[in-house]
Amino acid sequence: MTLFLLAYLGGVLTIVSPCILPVLPFVFARAGQPFLRSGLPMLVGMAASFAGIATLAAVGGSWAVEANQYGRLIAIGLLALFGLALLFPSLSDWATRPLVALGGRLSEQAEQGKGAVGASLLLGVATGLLWAPCAGPVLGLILTGAALQGANAGTSLLLLSYAAGAATSLALALLVGGRVFSAMKRSLGAGEWLRRGMGVAVLVAVAAIALGLDTGFLTRVSLASTATLEQGLIDRLRPETEAPGQSPVAMQAAPAMTGANPAMMAANPAMTGGNAMMMQGKPAQASDELPVEGTMPTLAGAVEWLNSPPLTAEQLQGKVVLIDFWTYSCINCLRTIPYIRAWAEKYKDQGLVVIGVHTPEFAFEKAIGNVKKAVNDLQIGYPVAIDNDFAIWRAFKNRYWPAHYFIDAQGRVRHHQFGEGDYDASERVIQTLLAEAGQKGAPTELVTVKAMGAEAASDLGNVRSPETYLGYERAENFVSPGGIVQDKRQAYALGQPRLNEWGLSGNWTIGAEHAALDDKDGSIAFRFHARDLHLVLGPGADGKPVRFRVTIDGAPPGGDHGMDSDADGQGIVNEQRLYQLIRQKGEVGDRLFEIRFLDPGVQAYAFTFG
Repeated sequence: MTLFLLAYLGGVLTIVSPCILPVLPFVFARAGQPFLRSGLPMLVGMAASFAGIATLAAVGGSWAVEANQYGRLIAIGLLALFGLALLFPSLSDWATRPLVALGGRLSEQAEQGKGAVGASLLLGVATGLLWAPCAGPVLGLILTGAALQGANAGTSLLLLSYAAGAATSLALALLVGGRVFSAMKRSLGAGEWLRRGMGVAVLVAVAAIALGLDTGFLTRVSLASTATLEQGLIDRLRPETEAPGQSPVAMQAAPAMTGANPAMMAANPAMTGGNAMMMQGKPAQASDELPVEGTMPTLAGAVEWLNSPPLTAEQLQGKVVLIDFWTYSCINCLRTIPYIRAWAEKYKDQGLVVIGVHTPEFAFEKAIGNVKKAVNDLQIGYPVAIDNDFAIWRAFKNRYWPAHYFIDAQGRVRHHQFGEGDYDASERVIQTLLAEAGQKGAPTELVTVKAMGAEAASDLGNVRSPETYLGYERAENFVSPGGIVQDKRQAYALGQPRLNEWGLSGNWTIGAEHAALDDKDGSIAFRFHARDLHLVLGPGADGKPVRFRVTIDGAPPGGDHGMDSDADGQGIVNEQRLYQLIRQKGEVGDRLFEIRFLDPGVQAYAFTFG
C-alpha cells in the first residue's frame, strides 16, 4: 500500500513541474465545459492511456516503443486538428479536409454537450499518448520495478496510481480554471477570443511536443525543481528490502545497476562517484554467522542453457550452489568472473556447483550467439542460464549486476553479495557451507587471482567518473550545443566538456539505448578521472567493422592505451561488447578522452571506468 501512496503523491507533484506545461492547454481547453461530462472523462482517458503505454514500454520491447511512436504521431495530428477547430470554428465540413472536420466535430460536440463524454475521453487518450512526465525519482522507481517484476496487475496499478495523482492535481487546476474562464466570459464577453487563444495555446503545445521540448529542455528544468521533493517522499515512505525467496522486494533506488530495459527513464543517482557501492559490495559476515535468508527460488524460465542441460533446485539438493547474476558487457561483472572461475574449478570436486545467470542489460545481450561467444572468450566452463525474460532474476527478486547468492546443501539461501569485492569473505562462505554439508578435506587456503585486461581489479581510489549512458533515456551531462535530439539524425558539435561531461561531433542519431553514427568521421569526447576507460560499442546493423582512433588530451595514448587500442590509439569495432580503450600507467588526473570513428554505423552505449 505504501508504494501506491508514494506513486500517487509523486503524480500529484507533477503539477509543480515544468514538464506538465505542454499538457495544460489540452486540459484547459475543457475549462468552460461541465467538469463531469468534459474535464473528468479527458483526465480519465489521459491517465488510462499513459498507464497502458508505460506498462507496455516497461515490459514489452522495441515493438512497444515503436508502436508508441506511431501512436504519438497520430495523437499529435489529432490534437493539432482540435486546436485548429478551436481557432477557426467557422470552417465548414465541405471546405475542410476530413480530419480537420473530425477535429471540428469533436470540439463542437464538447461545446454543445452532445457526446461530450466520448469526445473528451478520446482527447484524453490522445493527451496520454503525448504526455511524457519527467522521470524524477518516484517515476524512475516505478518504471524500474515494472521492468524487473514483469507484466502483472501490480505494476500497471502503480503506473495508474502515478497517473491518477497527476490527474487529481490537474482536476483541481481545471475546476479553478473553469470558474475563472466562466467569469471572464460573463464580465468581458470575450468567449470567442478566449476560445481562439486556447486554440493557439493548443497548437503551441503540439509544436513543443513535436519538437521534443517536453522530453528535452523541460525535463532538465523539471528535475531540478521536483527531484528533492520526490526523494524526500521516497526517504520517508521507503519499505524495507526483503530477503530472497520471501515477500516482494521493494522498488527502491538501488546502489548498483538496476534493470536492463530502455523504458527505465530515470538515471540511477547511485551510479555516481565511480560506483563505489558496487565495487566494495556489502560488509562481510563472519563465517559462523550465516543466517537463513530464504529457500532457493526456481531456476525455470531460462531460454537456453550453456555448458549444461537445464538444472533445477531439486536436482541441486545436497550441493552447495553459487548463483552469479551477470551480463557480459558489465565491467563490474567482468571483474568478478576470474574469482567465480577460480572457485568453480577449485571446489567442484568438493560439491560446489556454480551457475551463471546471464540477464541482459542491453538489447544486443539477448542475442544467444553473442552470449555464447562471450562465454567462450571468458573461458567460462560452468553452467550458464540465459535469462532473457528475467524469469530467474524475478524469482530471486534480484536487482543488481553482479549479484551472488550462496545456497547450502539443504537448498537454503545463506548469504548474498551485491557488487564487486569482499572476495575472501565470499570464499570463506563457500568453505563453511561445504563443511556444513559434510565435505572433509576441502581446501582452507584462498585463491590467488591475477586478472588481465578488463578483468583486472579497479583502481578504486582514483575512480571519480560515473558510469555514463549515451542513449537518451539514461543520458546525463551531455554538453553538445542544442542538447539531445531524440531518434532523429542531427549534426552535433563537441562543446566544452568539464569533468564527467561528454559531447558528440558529426552526424548522429541518439536513440533510447545508444547513439548511432550516421556518417564517417564522427567522434565522442568525455572528460574523465580514472585509470581505466571502457566504452560499450557495436558495429551497425550491417555488421561491417568500424575503424577508430582514440586520443588523450589531443595526443595518441602511447603506453596508456587499453587492450582494444594500440599505442597510436587505433582499433576496430567488430562485435558488440565492452572495449577497454585506456589504461593509464602513471599518475591519474582529469583527462580529455576522444574517440573518432573513421567509418559510419558504430553504436555507442555506455562509458564505464576503473
